[in-house]
Amino acid sequence: MKLASLSTPHPDGKLVVVDNDGKRCVDVSNVAPTLQFALENWSCCEQALNAIYAQLNLGLISNSVALNLTDFSAPLPRAWQWLDGSLFLNHGHLMQKAFHLDPIADADKYPLVYQGAGDSFLGAKDDIVVADLKHGIDFEGEFGVIVDAVPMGCSAEAALSKIRLVVLLNDISYRALGPREMKTGFGFVQAKGATAFAPIALTPDELGEDWQNGRVCLPLHVTRNGELFGQPHGQEMHFGFHELIAHVAQTRPIKAGTVFGSGTVSNGDPSKGQACISELRAKEMIAHGSPQTPFMQQDEVVEFNVFDAKGKSLFGAIKQRVTVSDKSEN
Repeated sequence: MKLASLSTPHPDGKLVVVDNDGKRCVDVSNVAPTLQFALENWSCCEQALNAIYAQLNLGLISNSVALNLTDFSAPLPRAWQWLDGSLFLNHGHLMQKAFHLDPIADADKYPLVYQGAGDSFLGAKDDIVVADLKHGIDFEGEFGVIVDAVPMGCSAEAALSKIRLVVLLNDISYRALGPREMKTGFGFVQAKGATAFAPIALTPDELGEDWQNGRVCLPLHVTRNGELFGQPHGQEMHFGFHELIAHVAQTRPIKAGTVFGSGTVSNGDPSKGQACISELRAKEMIAHGSPQTPFMQQDEVVEFNVFDAKGKSLFGAIKQRVTVSDKSEN
């Protein structure tokens, strides 16, 4: 099943079901007005939503409309909780080598995770609006999942069954602001912009064999200003999403609608490129002693997409342009 949220004056938007081809959608507010409602009532809504999805794919719904992805917000425009991991250990290894950092103890045993701001996610076509280009604007291509309610102490095996939706996201980072915040030990606040999401969320079964052991086993296609930046593969994730969820749930229950991120998709094979500028700069520091690639500037565009074996976009594309805010409006 494929779900999305139309932008409306309501901050949670309006839930729609999207057909398998990503060409048409239908309003399902009679079943669930918003995705958050559907997640909180999944046992009651899932069967009805799946039935609509099946009918839509057969062309049996007369009131379906053509899909216009510019009309969509993030699938879940706001969330009770947004937890971003660092599940691709290659990314951390590169940062440690480039910046001569001490290894993080037990990083291969316990997933790293921080709590970000989930109060206002960006849509796939929303600009990356920044206060100052000197903040070191970076993109981070990630996979993510949205869960049902998870009880405290949930095992990784049980957590896998709580994953309701898979998403694609851009976790925007301000690299010039990160080092000071990391030294405090309290995590990121200023160094993270609003996270953007591709418009379509998928139930894991939509990925078929490309969903394995809590991982999206597909390449993430990244371009910067229309030029290929990387195609790292999701299969190289050290921890599966279910292991991240169980780690967080060890000491507290998790509410339905919580979003978990994978961290930057990163591969050990240099030919796969990368999904963030910081990783490329780290590679340059290791090879040449200093970074050569600048962070994003005004009017630069980053795009993310994931394709199936037939070349079909699964989540819809994220395509964002950098723009500086008009401070006179503040």
